[in-house]
Order: sequence, then structure tokens, then C-alpha cells
Amino acid sequence: MTADLTTDRAADPATDRTAALVRRPVLTRIRTTHGPLYLACVVFVALITAVALFAPWLAPHDPNAVDLGNALAGPSGIHPLGVDASGRDTLSRLIVGARTSLLGPLGVVLVSTVAGVAVGAAAGWYGGWLDSLLSRSSELALAFPGLLLAILIVSVYGQGLPAPVIALGVAYLPYVSRLTRSLVLAERERPYVEAYQVQGHSGPQILVRHVIPNIAPVVLAQSTINFGYALIDLAGLSFLGLGVPALTPDWGQMVFDGETAIQQGYPLSAVLPCAAIVLTVVAFNVVGEHWADRVARRESHE
Repeated sequence: MTADLTTDRAADPATDRTAALVRRPVLTRIRTTHGPLYLACVVFVALITAVALFAPWLAPHDPNAVDLGNALAGPSGIHPLGVDASGRDTLSRLIVGARTSLLGPLGVVLVSTVAGVAVGAAAGWYGGWLDSLLSRSSELALAFPGLLLAILIVSVYGQGLPAPVIALGVAYLPYVSRLTRSLVLAERERPYVEAYQVQGHSGPQILVRHVIPNIAPVVLAQSTINFGYALIDLAGLSFLGLGVPALTPDWGQMVFDGETAIQQGYPLSAVLPCAAIVLTVVAFNVVGEHWADRVARRESHE
């Protein structure tokens, strides 16, 4: 009987493909499993994150140094990407602006994910009136567009990163909470939950130690996608003059500053930050969707 099982496994084409994949070099295995687009996006995300972390040491010039006599100069040996209408080095502003442009969306994701998971988990686990109250509150929050809420808060508290980050975090919270609630409702019906209850574990203990860690990969994938959306929203606020202060390097602020340069026939100082925003959003979306697909395939095989 054992020999027959061994023979059947050896003859299984899926087993043969898996064994062949394992024998391949590591880079080949990664490329075959994930695809070149995903790998390129992961490399880009890692690169842009490193640039944001080490921006003060990577920037070749002071990003706020004004040189009106050299305004709108094209690329040169000293300024590889040219300068803007105020004579500030475009490359330095791109590098230093990466820190602000990524820090804001990170704050939005942290606020929305932490609060959204707490609200959604409580609603899905306990149900009843608590579920109804939290669900209706989330639906009410969805009625207020995130950008309008951010504009309202900025108009009250003034420019700066904290106000729009908190506003957008609240606006993104319902999406995370509704996803978490649906996942917890499905997870609550799994046999392991009943097994822990039989063993005497309390409801909150099971929820925090077992249910939330099990749904974390799906929530993380959604939060990665939300990062890209938050980056666009915050860049839009900066373009409108409602984000970071005017002298702070930021990609959205750079697009606003480059508007006059476009009218004068020098689009580089506005096109480059636009390209940085688009590439970063696409990279985070591809990574997040890839993670979501892998989690969905894994759950379908269980």
C-alpha cells in the first residue's frame, strides 16, 4: 500500500512540477512564482522607501535653496534634472519630497487600519446591537468624501500634515472596518474557533490571539492598496495648497509650483513629480493586489 502511494505521487504531474520548481535557482523560482511585474514593483517600492529614509544624505543640494538667476534652467552637470521657477534643484526636491509624500499615506494607513480593524472585529465577533451601531456608523462615515472632510479640517486647523492625515484616516476607516467585519464573520464559523471555546478560552482572547492574526494578510493587502489612494489624495491636497506648508518639499506641492513653468514651456519640474506619484501608486497597487490574489488562492485550496 505504501509503495502504491509512493508510485502515484511520483507519477503526479503537479508533484513533478513542484519538485522541478524547488530545484531551480532562487531568483528563477521567485520570478516564476510571482512574475516580472510584481518583482519590478517590489524593487521600486523598496528603492523609493530607501530614498525617503536617507533623503537628507542623498540630496545633492539644499532643496529650498533659491537661485532666481538660474530659474528654469535645463538639466546640467550640477543640476541633473534642472531647476524650477525659483531656481531650486529638482532632483533634490524629488528626493527630499519622497519622505513627506510617503510619510503622509503611511499615517493614513496606520490610522485607518488600526481603528478599522478594531471596529470591524468588534462588530463581526459580537454581533447584535453593537454590530448594528458600528455598521450604521461606518455607513454614515462613507457619506462624507475624504477629500472634503480633509479640506474642512485643514480650513479649521490650518496647513500641516497631521490634519489631513487624520481626516483621510477617518475617511478610509469604513472600508477597512467593513472588510474586517466580513472576514471575522467568516472566520467565526471555522472549527478551530469552536475548539478554542471548548477548551475554555474567552471570546476576546480567541479574537485577538487567533482570529485577527488569521485575517491579517487580507487586511494588509487592502492597506497596501489604500496607501496608493492616500498618496493621491494627499498630493491633491498639496496641489490645492491645503497640505504641507509651501516651503516643504512635497511631490504634490512640486506639481503646483511647476504649473507656471509648464505655461512658459518648461514642464520638467512638474512632469517629474507627477511621474513619481503615478509610478509609486501603481507599484503599491500591484503589490497589494498580488498579495490579495495569493491569499485568495491559498484560502481556496484549504
